[in-house]
Amino acid sequence: MTVEGRVALVTGGGSGIGQAIAMSLAKNGAKVAVVDISKKSADSVADTIRQLGREAISLECDVASKENCQNVVQATVEKWGKLDILVNCAGILFDAPLKKLSEEDWDRVHRVNLKGTLFCIQAALGPMSQQRYGRIVNIGSAAYLGNAYQAAYSTAKAGVASLTKVAALELARNGITVNCVAPGLVETPMTQGMPKEAKEKLAKSIPGGRLGLPEDIAHIVLALAADEAGYTTGQIIIVDGGLTTALRA
Repeated sequence: MTVEGRVALVTGGGSGIGQAIAMSLAKNGAKVAVVDISKKSADSVADTIRQLGREAISLECDVASKENCQNVVQATVEKWGKLDILVNCAGILFDAPLKKLSEEDWDRVHRVNLKGTLFCIQAALGPMSQQRYGRIVNIGSAAYLGNAYQAAYSTAKAGVASLTKVAALELARNGITVNCVAPGLVETPMTQGMPKEAKEKLAKSIPGGRLGLPEDIAHIVLALAADEAGYTTGQIIIVDGGLTTALRA
């Protein structure tokens, strides 16, 4: 799969799945803007990429701010003259039973996970439409199918899945593909706080026999971001070791 010479912007690129995606794209020849709310984390990943002899910049961004999203896209285009690949990976997780879910927490999760995805897509449309080429990959979650105690997170990720399809339909004639990768349980900073026993129990329920790794997600994103993926758009691809299939059986 070819991303050689392409310019990619990865939000949430400072850790976890986003970091793995940024590294994968860079190792395969893309120039990468590592974007994260933590400048320190973005700097670290960009430094690692440069140590591999690849090109990278680090940018601080709160994706809940439309202006921030516009600024990082502009900075990327100013650096390399174009933007070919956008990966929307920035997100936050929040659990609460319905009766205790506050309006503030609901809004916070939706601002980052859903509005942030929208804002970044909108910011990328200018350069991608002008060059009539683009690969947009949104990182959703298998939780979009509905998880107990995750009303805010699940509905935000369901929104990302729906937004993916809407954007795919609107942008196809501009040479822009839009797809969504929906991970299941993955070993990331978000899940590191889980008790070991709980993780082991969950792993046993997964047909694949383990929690996912960030690299499992990065491999699929790389395929969707490649030049060869031009006829694949509007798809939600669940990457969960077969868990959702088993639960529906």
